[in-house]
Amino acid sequence: MAGGCYVRVGVVAFGWLLVACAGPAQYYGGTGVHDVTATEVTGGWVNAEGARVELREDGTAAVRKLDGQDFAYDEGWRLSGTGAWRLADSEGGQVVRLALKAPARVDRRAPGTAEDTQPPSSYNWYLYVDRSQREKEVKLFSFYGDPDVGHTYVLTRTGSK
Repeated sequence: MAGGCYVRVGVVAFGWLLVACAGPAQYYGGTGVHDVTATEVTGGWVNAEGARVELREDGTAAVRKLDGQDFAYDEGWRLSGTGAWRLADSEGGQVVRLALKAPARVDRRAPGTAEDTQPPSSYNWYLYVDRSQREKEVKLFSFYGDPDVGHTYVLTRTGSK
């Protein structure tokens, strides 16, 4: 009986260790938002570092200096060009799927980014859709850098729709 107790304690401790090592982004299940319409995400979006995204009604998108997600962010490239987008819904919530098939321009984030890293020839972003409870304002975000840290890359409205 005592041996079984030690095994259970060991299993529980191992489970807690796994949870402690998994960062917020690593197992993120989504925002739980399911009521945002495509019309609400159509328009201009910016982030604090100067990236710009224009989601057009016809499903096309214009991207300027948009960084990569997760570990790709650490490579330092910023892509610009045109692509396509769509609003998708899953059990965890809505995401904007943004695809850039052939970047028209590649910039580098400075300082200290990896200059020797080749930028991708195409890239897909998955931007989580969230709505603030108080203002009902829609925001788009993704995670960047090490998933264990959970840094968020937030895009907010530019005012143009």
